[in-house]
Amino acid sequence: MNDTSRRLAPPDHFDESADLVVVGGGGTGLAAAVRGGELGARVVLFEKNPHLGGTTGIAVGSMTACCTSMQKAEGIEDSPEAHNEDIGNFHPGIESRSNNELRLFFTRNSGATIEWLHRLGVRFHGPIPEPPNRVPRMHNIVPNAKAYIAVMHRQAIRLDVDIRIDSLVEALYLQDGRVLGVRVRTADGRYVSVKAERGVVLAPGDFSSGAELKRQYISEAAAEIEGINPTATGEGQLLGIAAGAAVHNMDIMLGPQIRFVPPSRPPFTQMLPTAPLAAKLMSLVTGLMPSFVFQHIVKSLLVTWQHPEPMLFEAGAIMVNKSGQRFINELDEPAYGIPAQPDKVAWIIFDQTIAEKFSAWPHYISTAPGISYAYVKDYKRLRPDVYAEADSLAALASQIGVPAAGLEAAAAKNDGDDAFGREHFGTGLGKPPFYALGPAKGWIVITEGGLAVNEKLQVMDNENRPIPGLYAGGTGAQGGMIIWGHGLHICWAVTSGRLAAENAVG
Repeated sequence: MNDTSRRLAPPDHFDESADLVVVGGGGTGLAAAVRGGELGARVVLFEKNPHLGGTTGIAVGSMTACCTSMQKAEGIEDSPEAHNEDIGNFHPGIESRSNNELRLFFTRNSGATIEWLHRLGVRFHGPIPEPPNRVPRMHNIVPNAKAYIAVMHRQAIRLDVDIRIDSLVEALYLQDGRVLGVRVRTADGRYVSVKAERGVVLAPGDFSSGAELKRQYISEAAAEIEGINPTATGEGQLLGIAAGAAVHNMDIMLGPQIRFVPPSRPPFTQMLPTAPLAAKLMSLVTGLMPSFVFQHIVKSLLVTWQHPEPMLFEAGAIMVNKSGQRFINELDEPAYGIPAQPDKVAWIIFDQTIAEKFSAWPHYISTAPGISYAYVKDYKRLRPDVYAEADSLAALASQIGVPAAGLEAAAAKNDGDDAFGREHFGTGLGKPPFYALGPAKGWIVITEGGLAVNEKLQVMDNENRPIPGLYAGGTGAQGGMIIWGHGLHICWAVTSGRLAAENAVG
């Protein structure tokens, strides 16, 4: 569907009407739907997938905010200005491209979002420090990110929000520049026109899996790389662009990063109950549990979702494909090379010398800074599906299903620069036992670009004028902000969804 087909003249008669139409059922959309319902609006929410959640539902779930009651209870003094400044330290190379005026608006409202979620029944543990934040700001949800979705979904039902899954919003209806409603394709292939009396809230995720937008705004290479969320394909951005919206920072993305394939079964924390009462009990237990128990829970998330650190390659680890062959200089953005390999997978190979080094601080395989670190033993214990160990390279090759000759050649001593321009790495991999982590893929974690919005969450056109009747929030509508750092995207998702509904319903 091209941009023209995403913008339609209104029908003579709409099939249905609502005060507020929300497009997307992730953290942003549910926050908008709940807040709209709290304000007495008739709300209908459309989600293209057969389930709610979006990227919020598969995240680790931390939410970073300032000036919260949990900070105050710990005697932590904070300010939105300090928080805004610290966010910039996560990405100093591109900080000049960030919309810091809007980001200050975000930090000023972030604490209220934590309090709003708490009133709904979400429970947090923290606040936790994360450098370069100058004070602890990370609030870790109990038990996992699915609690955001479960709690807001439950509240939406209580407020009589009309939630429709398997329903793709294919176009916006516009008249004289004003958005009047949406055209929806339902699960059975029917088309329904819905009038939005007070406004439409676009709640798109990013476009990390949207080949069309990645090809247009980033590169052909990026278009071929998978996103962590396969359904984050950018329909909301395309709807906004069709309505005349301006976009910002569409070329900025986090990744690609090497991440191991997810386990066939969800990690333990993803199976914990998310009902408010259960979450409250777990919150109390979390505050009392021994630190080693909490570390176990956190490490189970680290070895599932976090990427291996580049210093593993700097120490001499190599990467091989299904043929057992090296295919790239591991010190030069190796995640870009994996999508071009057979089945788009690779394995990280190292020997006992490297394994011993990455068994204690300061050499870790993966981390959530300031929270926990995962070492070789943690992957052996918690991710046996991506861990292999053997006394010979031939035996290791058999375990991971690659040709032994290829792996032995890849691990041999290199006396000079290799074919990829990497300088020799000592004596090669020669000390048994040998280890493999994988299969791993190169994934785009998130795209940072999206629709232009103002502090009322109105979508802005190329003349910096609000498009009447159209609001947006979430990662797909960051208004030019750059908000790298754990817990910021989820906090913006819920903050912007909540405030978009307030401004639309008025």
